[in-house]
Amino acid sequence: MSGVWVFKNGVTRLVENPGEPGAAARPTRKALVYVPAAETMASHEALQRRLLELGWERYYDDPALVQFHRHGSVDLISLPADFARFTSVYMYDIVIKNRDHFKVVDVDVLPAAAE
Repeated sequence: MSGVWVFKNGVTRLVENPGEPGAAARPTRKALVYVPAAETMASHEALQRRLLELGWERYYDDPALVQFHRHGSVDLISLPADFARFTSVYMYDIVIKNRDHFKVVDVDVLPAAAE
């Protein structure tokens, strides 16, 4: 991943391909894709279904979070309860803990089946 870190109004963000016209004004949107089915995760329900298939268990302790734990490991996935706040940071956490099953893509380059 290449780019330039921009600090503006107290927020730091990565601007990819800063040499492109309009790159600083247009942040790249990301999407989480379940690779075996080329399915874009568009809701907590879709994501939960796939994670449960992969052996993750749902925790219901905190209503502000959606949490998953894999039995026999120390891995924990914590997501905001509001899916609108599901950012690339959470997406990459899921990818790291499920390397062969998920990937993060730019919204502009989603596979046709995933749209």
